[in-house]
Amino acid sequence: MRNNSASPLWSHSAAEPPLDAASGDVFEGPAEVALAVIGGGFTGLSTALHAAQKGLDCLVLEAQQIGHGGSGRNVGLVNAGLWLPPGAVRAKMGDSAGARFVDYLGHAPAYVFDLIERHQIRCDPRRNGTIHAAHSPRGFRDLQARAADWHALGAPVDLLDAEQTTRMTGTMQFHGGLLDHRAGTINPEGYTRGLARAARAAGARIATGTEVTALERKGDHWHLATPKVRVRARNVVIGTNAYSGALWPALRDSFTPISFFQLATAPLGAEAAHILPGGQGLWTTARVMASLRRDADGRIIIGSMGSISPGLSHRWANRMLQRLFPELPPLGFEAAWHGTIAFTPDHLPRIHRLADGLYTPMGYNGRGITTGTLFGKALADLLTGTPEQDLPLPLTTPQADAMRHLKAPFYRLGFALNQLVKAI
Repeated sequence: MRNNSASPLWSHSAAEPPLDAASGDVFEGPAEVALAVIGGGFTGLSTALHAAQKGLDCLVLEAQQIGHGGSGRNVGLVNAGLWLPPGAVRAKMGDSAGARFVDYLGHAPAYVFDLIERHQIRCDPRRNGTIHAAHSPRGFRDLQARAADWHALGAPVDLLDAEQTTRMTGTMQFHGGLLDHRAGTINPEGYTRGLARAARAAGARIATGTEVTALERKGDHWHLATPKVRVRARNVVIGTNAYSGALWPALRDSFTPISFFQLATAPLGAEAAHILPGGQGLWTTARVMASLRRDADGRIIIGSMGSISPGLSHRWANRMLQRLFPELPPLGFEAAWHGTIAFTPDHLPRIHRLADGLYTPMGYNGRGITTGTLFGKALADLLTGTPEQDLPLPLTTPQADAMRHLKAPFYRLGFALNQLVKAI
């Protein structure tokens, strides 16, 4: 997610302290390293953590602060698989490669939660599953097909009828749901800060407030220009996903930026205890998807596709909560924010080799926590001797999405109209 909006809830509710407040690194440079990582989010910090654990001299360069971009603005759902159902992944990738990739990401939540446990990351991890909620009869039919797909693979998912979904969500507005027991929720900023702490403990250096403005290949090294200092690196990983900007234009042109906004109430206590009482996070089958969850302090966090619009987004959130939970009074919101997701034309992620020694994973299509974490590990493995064929995806080069400049404003208009209509 990419954003200049107000600070997200997670930045001040995370139990993990900001890196700079915990004796963060002072970067004075110049520096020569084996690996430079651009971006201090899930991807970059996972790359740095796993690379440093394998003995690589690693430097992370973050333009703002840790978690400033999509990682800190995430909903915090640790989901298995992709946005696409398993059958669609196999259809796009081929049966063998698709089945392998579905299995790989099916185990992704377990890896994330094990990483959290191993490094004692304070991010309110809850391994209670997530619920994909049917907003309509058609949505429920889609969930039936998804359930059959997952059951054929032996995945621990339960198809819920309307009554079961009501008990698990606290609202009668859904026609059913799909409960995935592999999944769960976290405070995404807490997770990001914890990855930074673990990476630094493993030997990685982290420089915040250090934007990389140019990349140039000279001989067998990359030269990274920043306003402060120059860095020389044998290998570079760009871990910025939807926040790549003009640093590598071919990357920016390969996806459509999609905004997602969220609003958080004040802690509600007992009056909201019946809402998602098991602690699961929820997202809907609607074409303009909405999300719902509670945090450790009892806040309700509701969101949807689009950007924060002053006044309108607050009316939208209140009307949505009134429809879902008419027993609640009108609520105020103590935080509102949005960010940007990188949507690829086929809704599949990528691992690109941009040039010799220059790599980037991107296009997470709303699944940044798991995909970013595992792709970061995969690149660290690649750079320390793991064969290329063992990567979760083959290395590719960016392909421009010719419709990107038409799709982006179309989506912005559609999401704004959705807010307007549902706020009435």
